[in-house]
Amino acid sequence: MTQDAKSAHLHRRHRRLLLQAAAGAAALGAVGAPTVALAAGSSRNTDTVRLAWGKGGLPGIARTRGEFEKTLARDGIKVQWVGPFPNHAPSLQAVTGGSADFGFGGSTTPALAAMIAGSPLVFTQFAVVEPRSTAIIAKDGSGITKVSDLVGKTVAVNRSGLGEFLLVAALEKHGIARDKVQFVYLNPPDAGPAFSQGKVDAWSMWSPGVDIARVEYKAHDVFFEGRDLDFLIDFNSYVTHRKFAQENADIVRAVNAAYRAEGEWISRNPREAEILVQKDAGYSDAVRDSLIKLARRWEFHGADDAKFIATFQGAADWLAARKILPQKVQVSDYIVKV
Repeated sequence: MTQDAKSAHLHRRHRRLLLQAAAGAAALGAVGAPTVALAAGSSRNTDTVRLAWGKGGLPGIARTRGEFEKTLARDGIKVQWVGPFPNHAPSLQAVTGGSADFGFGGSTTPALAAMIAGSPLVFTQFAVVEPRSTAIIAKDGSGITKVSDLVGKTVAVNRSGLGEFLLVAALEKHGIARDKVQFVYLNPPDAGPAFSQGKVDAWSMWSPGVDIARVEYKAHDVFFEGRDLDFLIDFNSYVTHRKFAQENADIVRAVNAAYRAEGEWISRNPREAEILVQKDAGYSDAVRDSLIKLARRWEFHGADDAKFIATFQGAADWLAARKILPQKVQVSDYIVKV
């Protein structure tokens, strides 16, 4: 196989792993001042919950392992998996549009952007994953080895998501004005090929996409979140439709508990968890082994965790001040209490 043919094969394979991303979260649903969604007490009007999933995330592992469905079945709840989704925005659209009941456990930042735009969504719980593995990467031999080398370069990021905020934070930490670097807004299925073909100079991305790129596109870290960023700006989040939460508090509680149990299993069994992810994603053993070394651990936070909510509010204020979010937002207005 020629080098060009091999490159084209990798492009197609990486694109299949990440799928076709939809546009940013749509501004659908009720308009007006939000109110805190209260779903206390017992309520349920369905026996089925539709859960979005993505390759590499907690729902994806839960889907492959199979214990999650058994847990919910004990409460008479049937699970339907919807996906896979390449990033959070299209999974949020699925919830807003009525084809899924829960998003796939992605970033709080695009979720907040969708909520600000009017999507009738609420957070049900949150998770912090350590070590954080989102990174800005560049190809070996590109001459880009540190953040200051990004001046005058193009960097692929997902708008209002992990990629964009990490690049903003990296530039700020190193005293570099944002207008010195060209932000190229691409969803992951388009950013991967653009990076591999040299159409952008660097890429700000999360696992497993960033790990695949390191191995298959011979890339290295320029800025690594877990090592180079001293504070948390973004969190994993579980999102549902406000109406679903109000009418199905029992199911929201059951889903929250089942995801927590899955996260505890992953924390105890990182090797087994990464093998399950590889089964879905189909990447190489080298990529899998790099992820196993991370030994990722999951820590969950609910609506009643005042310390976490304060941290989340501070992160949202940081994002709004830097125009990654279009305006300030009171995060407690969008957290369901069950």
